[in-house]
Amino acid sequence: MSEFSGLRRKIWVAFILQAAAISFAAVLGVYGASAVLKHVLIQRALQQEAGHFWERRERDPAAAMPDTFNMSGYLVPAAAPDALPPPLRVLAPGFHSLPRSEGGSLVLVQDRKGQRLLLLFKQEQVDSLAFWFGMAPLALVLAVVYLIAFSTYRTSRRAISPVVWLAKQVEHWDPTHPDASALDPRRLPGDVTGETLTLASSLHAFADRIGRFVQREHDFTRDASHELRTPLAVIRVAGDLMDGDPALSPQARRSLGKIQSAGRDMEAIIESLLILAREDDTGLATEDLPAAEIAAEEIEKARPLVAGKPVELRLHAEAPLNVRAPPKVFSVLLGNLVRNACNYTESGAVDVTIRKDSIEVRDTGVGMADGDLLRAFEPFYRGGDQRKDGHGIGLSIVRRLSERYGWPVRLESEPGRGTIATISFPSVIQT
Repeated sequence: MSEFSGLRRKIWVAFILQAAAISFAAVLGVYGASAVLKHVLIQRALQQEAGHFWERRERDPAAAMPDTFNMSGYLVPAAAPDALPPPLRVLAPGFHSLPRSEGGSLVLVQDRKGQRLLLLFKQEQVDSLAFWFGMAPLALVLAVVYLIAFSTYRTSRRAISPVVWLAKQVEHWDPTHPDASALDPRRLPGDVTGETLTLASSLHAFADRIGRFVQREHDFTRDASHELRTPLAVIRVAGDLMDGDPALSPQARRSLGKIQSAGRDMEAIIESLLILAREDDTGLATEDLPAAEIAAEEIEKARPLVAGKPVELRLHAEAPLNVRAPPKVFSVLLGNLVRNACNYTESGAVDVTIRKDSIEVRDTGVGMADGDLLRAFEPFYRGGDQRKDGHGIGLSIVRRLSERYGWPVRLESEPGRGTIATISFPSVIQT
């Protein structure tokens, strides 16, 4: 996590936006005050000054024109303005603002009793007043605002620094081996107090608990892999030896066939569950697998399931397809679909078709209604003919493996006409 990311960056951006908003509001306020000063107060002052001059003029026809440091005036016949300076001759009664090149004054023009009065107020004085009574205080106020905002930001940054430190510690955790010791309360920085200390202590306990869970997972998969596979291997070897005995009665041979079938199912289920029990894929080597060869192997493994039934197992390789995956994972996923198709097909065929980016397993079995199809991937749910062999977890294992490895699985089915299962491979190595 970089210095300017996360909470620190958000707080910094918030203070910058706040200071910018305050600055904009202050500048707008000063500009508005300057406009009011120029166009309201000074105009009103000129009108009052003009009214006062006309009153003095009535009392004393020889009254002098206003002539101060900021203001001057002219009085000429209204019909003969030629005595005025050229820029003032064309001005009609009312207020005018001369450009800078012509003096830049604010001018009031009034006509009364055949005479024209012009009062001029120096524009630079307006600007000077706006600066000293607007911009200078504004600069001082903004400086104080920026100083306060920066001090508040530093205080806020110090307040969240323990949280940032805590986030960095968690960021460097290995999910499979979280380092709980980094958050041991005895090793925490001195500024970690209050709610942050409580959070750190809780995360320390949580990481320690996760570590124990991970270790138990590793122990379980290691022990289960050995302890469950060994007796199944013994059952399989003993069954093969018994199957070769010519003196075995037909009834015993049928029973032996069921034992062998159940043993194969148990091996497949155990292999699937051990794969799913792993938090990650450690120990499962990834290879570029020829899908046609794996499919052929799974079809051969499934032939005993259709022994004695008028069902044909067929493989169609329409296009070469290589899938990069752990061999066991790919075999388990495809094998579950093939075995499921064999279990629910009494006659006809089970076709496995390899295409350039998908594998299709099509059967002519009992099929499923729409309601069964919606629940087909639920654990222990068995649609169609529930008298068939099976445990109801094959398709659930298929869905979980497909989600883990990004291989979408789609089912299409119709009662009495069979089921089509399609595995898509969005990213494959094609030859």
